[in-house]
Amino acid sequence: MGDQGTLADRTKLDSDRKRPRRRWKLWVGLFALVLMVGAAGSGAGLLWLTKLPDLDEMEAQASPFMQTQDGAALVMAGGTTSEYVPYAELPETLTQAVISLEDVRFRDHGGLDLRSIGRAFVSNMRAGGIVEGGSTITQQLVKISYLTPERTYTRKIHEALLAREIEARYSKDEILERYLNRVYLGSGAQGVGAASRVYFGKPVQDLSLAESALLAASIQIPSVVNPYGDTDRLRPRALQAIENMQWVGDISEEDADAARTEIETREFSRSAPAYGGWFADWVADEAEEHAGGRAATVHTTLDPELQIQAEAAIADVLGDRPMQAALVALRPDGSVAAMVGGRDYSESQFNRAVSAVRQPGSTFKTFVYLAALAEGVTPDRTITDQPINLDGYRPENYGGGFSGIVTMRQSFVRSLNAATVTLAHYIGFEKPAQAARALGIEAELMETPSLALGASGVTLLDLTEAYAAIAEGEGPVEAWGLTSMTLPDGTEQDIAHPQPESTDEARRLLAHAPEMTRLLRDVVTSGTGRAVAGVPGAVGKTGTSQESRDALFVGWDDRYTVGVWVGNDDNSPMEGVTGGGLPAQIWAKFLTGAPATEELSLNSISETIGGTCNVQACSQAYRSFRASDCTFQPYGNRPRQLCEQ
Repeated sequence: MGDQGTLADRTKLDSDRKRPRRRWKLWVGLFALVLMVGAAGSGAGLLWLTKLPDLDEMEAQASPFMQTQDGAALVMAGGTTSEYVPYAELPETLTQAVISLEDVRFRDHGGLDLRSIGRAFVSNMRAGGIVEGGSTITQQLVKISYLTPERTYTRKIHEALLAREIEARYSKDEILERYLNRVYLGSGAQGVGAASRVYFGKPVQDLSLAESALLAASIQIPSVVNPYGDTDRLRPRALQAIENMQWVGDISEEDADAARTEIETREFSRSAPAYGGWFADWVADEAEEHAGGRAATVHTTLDPELQIQAEAAIADVLGDRPMQAALVALRPDGSVAAMVGGRDYSESQFNRAVSAVRQPGSTFKTFVYLAALAEGVTPDRTITDQPINLDGYRPENYGGGFSGIVTMRQSFVRSLNAATVTLAHYIGFEKPAQAARALGIEAELMETPSLALGASGVTLLDLTEAYAAIAEGEGPVEAWGLTSMTLPDGTEQDIAHPQPESTDEARRLLAHAPEMTRLLRDVVTSGTGRAVAGVPGAVGKTGTSQESRDALFVGWDDRYTVGVWVGNDDNSPMEGVTGGGLPAQIWAKFLTGAPATEELSLNSISETIGGTCNVQACSQAYRSFRASDCTFQPYGNRPRQLCEQ
């Protein structure tokens, strides 16, 4: 970064005007620029310049800024937080502190500071390479936004040309705004807005003079010199900023003294860790596509409280256990409220909720039984749970043994494997696969007996989307994460999220969603999912793959459809872990702390009156009717309402 901002530098530069013997440095810098322009004017120079990307091309590659549902900064891909702050909202003390340290003549030059270039040129000649940049804030903006970091004269020339173009295109305030929102300040913070929250736990608008100086002091070597790093080097540089600001009259002596005291005595403690990295990675490409290279702020669906709650639930339940976990929480409209892709984003950015294809185990049985309902098989229909051999495939029940003659309801609630395969064989093994595809499962599904028990790999997100379709009685549901974006000029633009077209097969299946919901509710009240019985209105299904390599619980309550997976990245078995254990505990812990909504209050009313609506009439009247709470979803994204038929 720039190194021209100390008071000593300022005094030295001013005194150079009175010392002719030092003026040769300035002429060397000017000579370097002349050579640059000369190269551009020659045939070879013009050919070289035509190969350089122009500013428009560079800006089209810029990354947008993303925020959570309530406007807080969101962790970006690679662990960097960002929060765009318009110039009008930046504290004057912060802009003054940055200019005083990084570019004292920022308001006067045209993008290049010839005196600094001359001084840097001499230093580089003595060192036999580039050791000093002499960069202005405009050049630094070019470097961090558009160019690769190599230290070559070719890159420096390109940097200078782009800096001049930026100065011609934007005002000084606009340049400073872009720079302060792009500059890295250590600890994963991109831009002063994010850095203010990371280091001081407050919005940048509320920074004190001393805090502004400390942020400005972090710019030079942010990975080392920052409030969480080498404070012995940070404090003197922050004090230098205060001295420079007082020297030029930006601040009074009284304010300067108070800031010095705060800088010298301030203790730094880490705030709560950043969150939401997997979600940010998931929506990053779409956000960049919508932003189109503009420095837009993209607003997402992520609920920061729910996200923190989800990560905490996984950490609390798993404790010191070595396995990984993932969680997805969807609202009724398919928007993602929370997404956790693993134990620790800083250690692994792999998103196990979206990218890991794992066996769903018995959570896939939901599609077998839904397909059976659609084929006219009633929950009270009896089926046999006994040894079966289908071309060498011999399914066994968890824990061994068989139950003989059972109803379809009993088979589902107790998650009996042999009975489920018998049922799938009766309706045809292609039927569960067709049902899963109709509800949005995109993975390759083998139409074999083992499919009935979840032998084909799927992603947790796909599985949760399919359950969300059953919860709402219409689908398929496609998860989405972006709501709108704010352009640099303040214009707001909504981001559309059209849902996939429903098919005749999906509508045929989802006509039986109320019956399927009652089966899933029975799993919670009297079956393998009793660990979540304390969650009001909970329905869902447990799932455990062979040798407990995967364990899942997927279902919904009155607010969210949630999927949880637990397993090892190397697909090794987990001893004694089932879907009704750790995943169900995470699911319940996450939802019991979820904030209440208007929708919840309506559903609570339905539970108070016992949910005694006319299920058959309501099912016929409303495609989105949900039997578990006697509610339906009106058009226009309004809260669910009670069916009073």
